[in-house]
Amino acid sequence: MKNLILILSLLFTLPAIAQDNDIVTKKLRVDGNCGECKERIEAAAFVKGVKKVDWDSHTDTLTVTYRSSKTNEDEILKSVAAAGHSSPQYEASEKAYKKLPTCCKYKTEDCKH
Repeated sequence: MKNLILILSLLFTLPAIAQDNDIVTKKLRVDGNCGECKERIEAAAFVKGVKKVDWDSHTDTLTVTYRSSKTNEDEILKSVAAAGHSSPQYEASEKAYKKLPTCCKYKTEDCKH
């Protein structure tokens, strides 16, 4: 009976341990200006597999924690670029950038926030 309990506990514990191995946290550069940018960038970065996001407007740094078996850095940054915010890896299209509110147009650096 003890062996059965030990085997069952291992069967339920090992998958939980294995899942933690594919959790990745990365710091990525993403252009933006203000709190409105923060909301948009974080929402865009929250693709399937992402667990946590935080964008710092002072350093233009997106900190993202995700499950590498479900997504990757490229997919996250592509989604952010589609929302109008560029990174060194993916430039936002001119069409997406033009949709940003005036304050969020980071190329002009006119934001007063």
